[in-house]
Amino acid sequence: QVQLVESGGGLVQPGGSLRLSCAASGSIFSINSVGWYRQAPEKERELVARMSYGGRTNYADSVKGRFTISRDNAKNTVYLQMNSLKPEDTAVYYCNWRDYRGDYWGQGTQVTVSS
Repeated sequence: QVQLVESGGGLVQPGGSLRLSCAASGSIFSINSVGWYRQAPEKERELVARMSYGGRTNYADSVKGRFTISRDNAKNTVYLQMNSLKPEDTAVYYCNWRDYRGDYWGQGTQVTVSS
């Protein structure tokens, strides 16, 4: 099992920035992919960004050019740098860790973009 703990969410004004972190612990298999998803009220969970084991990334069209996913394998930590935040980015953000055993999810961290 892999345990994931997200941090870094909060309230930010439009145009501001936040950096989310996701620390993994437990039985970590070295070959994995990681991602960030979000879920706004009354909406389905959606992909924000993913990074493969080899470092390939993909982003939702709505965040391209504003968000950046990165990882520190030595620390088993995944980051999501979010710039130029918009009110429509408001959601609970979830970290995802995927290996040959399946998917693991964090508990989520709230991001609210409002003036």
